[in-house]
Amino acid sequence: MNLAPLFFKLLRNGIRYRFYRFTGYPARPQSLSIEITRRCVAKCIMCNIWRTPPDTPELSKERWLELLSSSLFQDLRELDITGGEPFLREDLQELLKGICDLKITNLRSLRSVAITTNGFLTERIASVMRRALPLMKDAGLELVIVFAMDGVGALHDEIRLVKNGWQKLDASIQKMRENRETYDNLIIGLKTTVLPINVNELDGIAAYADQNGLFTIISPCIITENRYNNTGLKKDLQFGPEDLRRMKVFYESPRFMWSYHREMLLRFLQKGAIAKPCSAGFNYFFVRSTGDVYPCPLIKEGLGNFVKTPIEKLIGSLEARHFRRKIGTYGECRSCTEPGLERYALPLEGFHYLRLLLKMGRKRFLSLHQHMGLDKYL
Repeated sequence: MNLAPLFFKLLRNGIRYRFYRFTGYPARPQSLSIEITRRCVAKCIMCNIWRTPPDTPELSKERWLELLSSSLFQDLRELDITGGEPFLREDLQELLKGICDLKITNLRSLRSVAITTNGFLTERIASVMRRALPLMKDAGLELVIVFAMDGVGALHDEIRLVKNGWQKLDASIQKMRENRETYDNLIIGLKTTVLPINVNELDGIAAYADQNGLFTIISPCIITENRYNNTGLKKDLQFGPEDLRRMKVFYESPRFMWSYHREMLLRFLQKGAIAKPCSAGFNYFFVRSTGDVYPCPLIKEGLGNFVKTPIEKLIGSLEARHFRRKIGTYGECRSCTEPGLERYALPLEGFHYLRLLLKMGRKRFLSLHQHMGLDKYL
């Protein structure tokens, strides 16, 4: 790979991003998370999404496709479908088909669709994926399925409060692995929420991932009123000195391959605060199952509802400009260990990633660049 074009793109992006920060203007959205349901089959000890009242409204498939049909998303590169448990939606297959259809018209820049699941609905997951994978391959889209795994065996059931949850999760992963030989657009990974109860299990999770050819996202739990509604659990989720030491040992080991995120986490464990670029509200947005739009999923500062107000007006509003000028100063920013937001920010912010290139050298930088999948943003 010739690094000269990448160098100048990052330089250009860095200058442009400073203009955005100064004015509060948005960039074109490149990544979007849509929470298509807050219903869930688990009752996780670190999350209260499952406590959402059952009569909470959910947008229809047609509303989601209407949103994605906006010209605002013509530069969208990555779409994250999350919940709750997305596979509880009976129309998930139709939603994915609609996204494939939009790839021909409005979503021409879209490269990948990611679905986060707890993996407990094995047959449902297999059925939807069996029909969606060929459609997405024909559309030129990667399908990234991320399974939540917080332990290997009984501990996982204890954390997720689901009987035989581990067996169901493992069965779903094995069924998905069977599809990889036929569909090279399928990427499978694990997402682990590090808790005081599972801090000793991280090596076992990493070993399982290695054995099954899965990527890993392993990060400490996040306390937030907005996304997980778990501020009341803060005392139970607090790490002790020994927990922090064990996490530090794990992140320093070769087991954890996401080198940039590791560097950020180690600094966080040492100093108690995160310092990294963020582009939430610039090229990334989060949309709740009700249609409420947020620049960041962690911060409870919404822009309004796109069903009532066009998404373009919400993103360009004075409230949104105010948020963008403040990003990085919120309390949630100083404790944000969410790795996904790093991926969207580094290419857009430009200068930070450019310094990494100069610091790491060609070989190590390209390894990081490929591992994080940042080519789609540059």
